[in-house]
Amino acid sequence: MISVQGLIKEIDNLKPIPQIASRVMKMSEDPECSLRDIADVILHDPLITANLLRICNAAYFGLPRQIDSVQDAITLLGLQKIVDLVLLKCCTQALGREQRGYGLHEGELWRAAVASAIIARKLSEKEGSQSRQLIFTAALLKDIGKVILDRFVADSFRQIDDYIRNEGLSFNEAEKKSIGIDHAELGALVAKKWKLSPKMVYIIKNHHMSDESAKQDFETSVVYLSDTLCMMMGIGGGVDGLAYRFYDDVLKRLNITEIDFQAIMADFGENMQKLDELLEVCE
Repeated sequence: MISVQGLIKEIDNLKPIPQIASRVMKMSEDPECSLRDIADVILHDPLITANLLRICNAAYFGLPRQIDSVQDAITLLGLQKIVDLVLLKCCTQALGREQRGYGLHEGELWRAAVASAIIARKLSEKEGSQSRQLIFTAALLKDIGKVILDRFVADSFRQIDDYIRNEGLSFNEAEKKSIGIDHAELGALVAKKWKLSPKMVYIIKNHHMSDESAKQDFETSVVYLSDTLCMMMGIGGGVDGLAYRFYDDVLKRLNITEIDFQAIMADFGENMQKLDELLEVCE
């Protein structure tokens, strides 16, 4: 097993998300901070502004006129959408690479992250949550640990697969038994290293419900369900696929019926082309 300290050194080699993205994440978790405050931060970053205007002027959005300023973009798309686009753009590089150990081609982990974030947003809106931005961001970053753990999973895959097949372990349980840590725990270490909030760290660490208390936590439950939906639709599953546990009691606690669950899957499935178009404009 590789030592946790050794993996922490690997975290240092992971290119951090841009400072503005980290700041936007922190601001989005502060109930005293408005979307207008976040927009002011975006306005003062010329690189983000340039990228944002390029994205907003893409055919994907079909806006009625050319967008020349962040204010214009906010007026036509809304602040929430603008904040989401900033986070998507800033996280593209970190999650876009091939993850051979997980059987994911280039861009597949990123595609799954964005799909999960969009579904998580829909679930949180259905429940009328005030933590929608936190949930969106946590769903986007939940698998960041895979970026570092990838080569160790590749080296240990036969043993991981053996634990799953012969001992009935879930993928993350088999990861931990083989390597000494699973991708969710490692992702939490990354989030902590990047100085994200304790709540964000908790959600990332427990997005597979490894801690029983997570089932009682609304935000973590939503991120877990969005991840489960993606895997059920074959988005970003890779070699771990459906080798995770499904907790139907989480559905009950969130008052989400099986019919609701199926409807979300059907609706998202019909809009997969839009997802790919969004990913293309955010490259």
